[in-house]
Amino acid sequence: MAITYQKILFCTDFSEDADYAFLTALDMAEKYQARLIIFHVLHSPYKYMRSVVDEPALGGEETFISPEVIEKIIKNLKERYESKMGDFRQYEFHAVVGVPFVEIVRFSRAEDVDFIVLGAAGSSDLDRVTFGSTAENVARRAHCTVMAIRYPEKSFQLDKIGK
Repeated sequence: MAITYQKILFCTDFSEDADYAFLTALDMAEKYQARLIIFHVLHSPYKYMRSVVDEPALGGEETFISPEVIEKIIKNLKERYESKMGDFRQYEFHAVVGVPFVEIVRFSRAEDVDFIVLGAAGSSDLDRVTFGSTAENVARRAHCTVMAIRYPEKSFQLDKIGK
């Protein structure tokens, strides 16, 4: 049985790890001739919060994030990654609002993604403390293979533990 991938979801938070993970996602997409989806979640817990009277926030996420902001994020994704595609043309860009791991899992299921690639450590220490690692949460909940990539020049220092 040969392993094949048709849709690869690359998730970015614009961190060093994510930028390095992009190289793997692109390589995999080229190797398997798969569609590469470049995806960013603008973190907003408001999408899931209720008001004091337990009614949805007026207008949902649009109350907090305008369509123009999503367009600007997609523009940023294109500026950051499109020039690195070379001759590869099977890609698309998406941005949504919400809690990153929830939206990544939701999107990957809705789009029937075969493989998810993301950075092992993101750009937000606060999110890691509050929600745990996005990579860990995605790996635990995803329906498909998940690969978390660590930027190799970040070294783990054993001598600093416990000091």
